[in-house]
Amino acid sequence: MASDNEHELSSQEKGERFDLLATDAKEYAVFLIGLGGQLICWNVGAEQLFGYQTHEIVNQHFSRFFTHEDVLTGQPEHELKTAMSEGRADSFCWQVRKDGSRFWCHVVLTPLLNEHKQVRSYARVIHDLSEKDATQAQRIRADGLAEANRSKEEFMALLSHELRSPLSPILNALNIFRQLQTSDPILQQAAHIIERQVGQMVRLVDDLLDITRITKGKLRLTKEQVELRLVVNVAAEAARPFMDARKHEFSVSLPTEPLWVEADPARMEQVIVNLLNNAAKYTDTGGLIRMTVSREENDAVIRVRDNGVGIASELLPHIFELFTQVDGSLGRSYGGLGIGLALAKNLVEMHDGRLQASSAGLGKGCEFTVKLPVLTKPTARESETRLLPGKTERPLRVLIVEDNVDAGDSLSMLLRLHGHDVRLARSGPTALEMVATALPDVVLLDIGLPGMDGYQVAKQLRARPIFQNVMLCALTGYTPSEADRQRQQETGFDHYYVKPIELSKLLELFKTVKLSPS
Repeated sequence: MASDNEHELSSQEKGERFDLLATDAKEYAVFLIGLGGQLICWNVGAEQLFGYQTHEIVNQHFSRFFTHEDVLTGQPEHELKTAMSEGRADSFCWQVRKDGSRFWCHVVLTPLLNEHKQVRSYARVIHDLSEKDATQAQRIRADGLAEANRSKEEFMALLSHELRSPLSPILNALNIFRQLQTSDPILQQAAHIIERQVGQMVRLVDDLLDITRITKGKLRLTKEQVELRLVVNVAAEAARPFMDARKHEFSVSLPTEPLWVEADPARMEQVIVNLLNNAAKYTDTGGLIRMTVSREENDAVIRVRDNGVGIASELLPHIFELFTQVDGSLGRSYGGLGIGLALAKNLVEMHDGRLQASSAGLGKGCEFTVKLPVLTKPTARESETRLLPGKTERPLRVLIVEDNVDAGDSLSMLLRLHGHDVRLARSGPTALEMVATALPDVVLLDIGLPGMDGYQVAKQLRARPIFQNVMLCALTGYTPSEADRQRQQETGFDHYYVKPIELSKLLELFKTVKLSPS
């Protein structure tokens, strides 16, 4: 059946269409694809292989032949970009028939050029592999993917450490600066800038690592009965500095009655902050951002509405895909990695909820809606819900073991400003010498120490009867794996923190410390 674009084809393109349609070998499927990925035509072999009639498929995007997993990771777009940049895209992959069944195949995508050497379409040739070929190809691909995954995990762990390590002393120095309570407006403004930018860096690193854990099925939720209004309030306050920096008019509307859901409060706060930051980022200075919370039948509903740049209709179906941003230079000018919305959607779905986006188009703002199942008969009492941390109420003896000079010095100064007696060791052996006289109530122990690492130090500390009940906290720039968690328990750590640790969390933890004898 002829395409609706028949009249737009040149004589050369019509000749190519004829050649494609005449290629009837059943083991080969041949497509002619437009620049946007739409199917212009295909041959009899493709029709038989995929099970569609030609009139059902012409003008459809070729991504419909990919698995759901490959679509989510952007494989169709990657195939087009590779062919465009390298002159050919060659891969083994799964493809999906009309009946939903999959087959393993070898795909070659080649750009077709016009007389000006510009790409005007693509030829896509698919070879349906035999069971033997498929097994061999899968084994090769599996080995390659396993090696790639190992390399990626090592890189992500290194990236996490290298980015987080310098953030810790920066945050500590900023908190020291705030304790000095300067009245100089220029210094205060500089402190606000540092705080916002460091916070953005921490969120980017966390989002990048979280989306990696989700795709590997390793992200775990700690669900409890949560009063949603409290989570929303905390998230709104976390996002407010970014709103204020862009001079947005920001309002939050909450219901008068409690709204209980079963959720991981930290992860739901992360979802809401991501949505609010996204609204603030894509709304011009002085814009309007509204967040409302309500109950609609059996759902708790959070809506974040802005009057910002909006979303083009063709982009809207893809807005929750990884690395997706507003098209063109407009999107790039707002920065970011294109991870936040994909992460938010995955987290909401892990809570058995839904995240949807709507927009009337570019320049007309947009709205994101989160729907979560309501708990009709909660058993938790409001007094059991998480509260914002307060200040420490008593001085403690604290030993910091940290080889990074800036990180150790800044954290020790910060804790001294809060009235604690702090000692600082640069290495494991030095720490073991100091504890006999320091008799700390808390030990903040870096894992990545040179020579004797934090696990070895912790093991020796726990072997001494006097330190059996001392609170021992691990600090690390690396995202802990399951093996790390297991080793933490075996070594005797009470807590495991990823740098940079928030001062408020540390001070709240200190309230629970049992004082050691003097």
